[in-house]
Amino acid sequence: MRVTAAVVDRLGGPFRLEELELDEPGPGEALVKVTASGVCHTDEITRHGDLPMPFPCVLGHEGAGVVAATGAGVSGVRPGDHVVIGWPSCGACRNCLDGEPRYCARLGEALCGGGRLLGPLAGRSALRRDGGSPVHSHFFGQSSFSTYALTWADALVVVPRQAPLDLLGPLACGISTGAGAVFHTLQPRPGSSLVVYGAGAVGLAAVMAARLSPATTIVAVDRHPSRLALATELGATHTVDAGRAGADPVAEVHRICGGPADYALECTGVIPVVRQAADSVGMLGTCVLVGGAPAGAEFGLDHLSTLWGKRVVGVLGGGGRSRALIGALAELHRQGRFPFDRLIRFYDLADIDRALDDSRRGEVLKPVLRMNH
Repeated sequence: MRVTAAVVDRLGGPFRLEELELDEPGPGEALVKVTASGVCHTDEITRHGDLPMPFPCVLGHEGAGVVAATGAGVSGVRPGDHVVIGWPSCGACRNCLDGEPRYCARLGEALCGGGRLLGPLAGRSALRRDGGSPVHSHFFGQSSFSTYALTWADALVVVPRQAPLDLLGPLACGISTGAGAVFHTLQPRPGSSLVVYGAGAVGLAAVMAARLSPATTIVAVDRHPSRLALATELGATHTVDAGRAGADPVAEVHRICGGPADYALECTGVIPVVRQAADSVGMLGTCVLVGGAPAGAEFGLDHLSTLWGKRVVGVLGGGGRSRALIGALAELHRQGRFPFDRLIRFYDLADIDRALDDSRRGEVLKPVLRMNH
C-alpha cells in the first residue's frame, strides 16, 4: 500500500517526505494507521550515527494509531483497536521469558536492524521506493514517521477508545522512560529524597512519577529557569539552576537533602552531568542512567565512594513490560494524576524539521507529529 513517510537517505541527512510502498501484514504482524508519533532525542542521534540504523530509513518510535489490518495468527488485536506501538522483543530469550523484554537479547536487531525481527520475512524491510529499492524499516519495530506502520502485533498496547490517541505515542518511549525508572527501578521509600538531572520530557516524567511515590524531597536540576518552574508545578519540591554563575549542583543537592540524596536520575546524556548525578547520592544510594550519550562516550567515578554501597544502574525505556506501564500511565493521565500533556506541542509530519529545531533550542519539551490523514 502507498504511505507518506519522512525518509533519511544518509548519515546526518535531512528528513524528506516521500511516497513509499509498504508491505501488507504477514503472519504475526499488524498494520497501524498512525495518528501521531512523538519525536525523541533517540531519533535525532540515530540520524547522526549513534545507533547503527542502516540508511536510507524511516525513523520514529513513539507511534500511536488505529489497527487497520492484521496478518495470519494474530489474536491479541483486531482492526479498529486504538493502540500505542510498544517496544519489540523476540519473546523467546532468557530476559524476555524472565519478564524483561526491554532487555531482549536481540535488542540491537529489534531496535535498529532495519527490517523485521521475527516471522518468515525476518531481516527484510517492509518499505520500498518505486522501482523496488528498499528503504529500511522497523526502527524500534515500527518506523512511525509515516502515515502507516507495520509492526509485530504482540508489541501493541490497546488503549481505551476515549483516550486522546494523538497524545499517547510518547508513552512508548520518552515518557515511560522517566516514569518507569522511578516506578520499576528506584521504587522510592517513604520519606526518601530523589534528584532529577535534566528537566526535559524524560526528566519531567520522572518528576511526575516521583510525586506519585512516597518520596518527600524531589529535586529538579536544569539550566533553563522555565523548565524548573514547570518542574515545580509538576511535583518538584526543590529546584537547582545549574546555569547560574558559580553553580555547584552537587553541593546544592547535598544542602537541600541534608547530605547525599537517596536516588538520582541522569536524564541528559551529558557526560559531566553523569558524574554530578552519581556524586549526588551516597552510601547505599542509587543513580539511574537514562539519558542517551553519543556513541563511544565514557565516564569516570570515584572508586572509594562508589565501593561503599552505591549503585549505578542503566535503564532502557523504563524497564518492565509495555502493556502494564503504558496502560498505567494512560489511566493515571485520565485521572488527572500524570499530566504529561503539558509537555507536548503538536506539528504536522511535513514540519518535522521545525519540530526538531524547536526541540534543540529548548522551545518545546516533546514534539508530536500528527499525520493528518
